[in-house]
Amino acid sequence: MSIRGGFTVTFVVSLAAITIATMHVASLSGQERQTSVEKLLNDSDCRSCHAIDRKVVGPSYSEIASRYATDANADQKLVRSIRAGASGNWGNFRMTPHPALKDEQLAEIVAWILSLKDAAPAAPQEAKAKQYTYTVNDGKKVVLDFPLFLEGSDKKVTKDVFRGYELYNSYCYRCHGQDASQSELAPDLRHFVEAGTANQEFLSVVMAGREDKGMPSWAGFFSEEEVQKIYRYVKGRSLELIPAGRPPSEYD
Repeated sequence: MSIRGGFTVTFVVSLAAITIATMHVASLSGQERQTSVEKLLNDSDCRSCHAIDRKVVGPSYSEIASRYATDANADQKLVRSIRAGASGNWGNFRMTPHPALKDEQLAEIVAWILSLKDAAPAAPQEAKAKQYTYTVNDGKKVVLDFPLFLEGSDKKVTKDVFRGYELYNSYCYRCHGQDASQSELAPDLRHFVEAGTANQEFLSVVMAGREDKGMPSWAGFFSEEEVQKIYRYVKGRSLELIPAGRPPSEYD
């Protein structure tokens, strides 16, 4: 069989799988549909970058469904994007490829996403995050939207920051230096967050990676919550509020 013929057969199989999966998803009750697709999403790395009704790294599933609601070729486009990866459709976010997903699995995920086009939009989150003010070494005050230390203490870090320390010094230190310090292999992350990098941008870089700089994607390994904890630890180190080494915590 020629290469051209091979591509044709693969594409036809994908189209057939899309049709079958769409019919299958449509036949399920709302709860059954959610349970079936949730298992697929949880077994892959999708949850690291996407949520149903809010942006994580990539767009929410509801946003995707809304954008492609009137596109007759939406299912084929989304299947290709998930399998091969894509960039530029939603800003600078680079979606990692998923070649291991079977045609039927891709098709079921896409059919479910597109079924959300009629879902009611999520209510906007208006609650303002509590702010925490700290004084750094030069006497200046900095305001964060998360706590570094336990209430009433300027030494013992929160559980989230301590977990960030554990994760960083289990994985990230190999390239970025122990305790978020200098390294010859990769940038000092203290400088990265000093430059005004917000939690959202930090999350995007960690999950998507930077292939051109040799940084792998951590989507599917770290959860969104774990990356946020690493960010909090690195931010505290960049402000020199958290010392090198094991920071004091409520576990002491």
